[in-house]
Amino acid sequence: MKVGTIFEDSPIGLDKWLPALWLLTASKKGISSYQMARSLGVTQKTAWFMDHRLRLAMRTESFNTPLSGEVEADETWVGGKEKNKHNSRKTHGGPLGSKAVVMGMLERKGEVRAMVVRTTRRTELEGKIREHVSPGSVVYTDALKSYRALREDYIHDFVDHAAEYVRGRVHTNGMENFWSLFKRGLNGIYHSVEVEHLDRYMDEFTYRFNSRKLSDGERFTASVPRIAGKRLTYSALISKP
Repeated sequence: MKVGTIFEDSPIGLDKWLPALWLLTASKKGISSYQMARSLGVTQKTAWFMDHRLRLAMRTESFNTPLSGEVEADETWVGGKEKNKHNSRKTHGGPLGSKAVVMGMLERKGEVRAMVVRTTRRTELEGKIREHVSPGSVVYTDALKSYRALREDYIHDFVDHAAEYVRGRVHTNGMENFWSLFKRGLNGIYHSVEVEHLDRYMDEFTYRFNSRKLSDGERFTASVPRIAGKRLTYSALISKP
């Protein structure tokens, strides 16, 4: 029954896997591996591995339909403050240090898509928008210059947060609300997330956000078919890129 699913080759029974899936999909801000371990009666290391397998199940494998209509796009930085790190972990790379850049796009009448990006340069951010948003759509951003060339193929407007946050329908409040929820989960529940695993945590929060109108039971039922055809070994999980 486990073959061909994220549970394959796991000594953990479905009597623990299925409650773990419920806990992760029903917890608005996530659930730590320590809490998961206590709830299931397994070790923290086992719970951590289970969590990442379940996050793989939450991942949207392909985006066949581009976002359209009114779309908010925004970027932010994720990671602890350099001043709070032990000297051995400091990068001494300025105030942003080793923080990761994440970008998101929210279709106001649809879903959110979020991802880790390499930089905030125009080629990166504009490229992601062109990949995920249908040409001719209305795109709202902040005043970052990396977005300015969007006007060639989109109806682009922006707000300068140094002066205002909302101008009629022009704002990125929806996307910023998602970032707020995401960061509260990282800081309050998970505390420390390695950059190489950040994309899986984004999959988790994105999935719950996009299914927020479902009940916990409906979300769990919708999640079960997603376990098929996916595999994540422990060696692949802990290997650094």
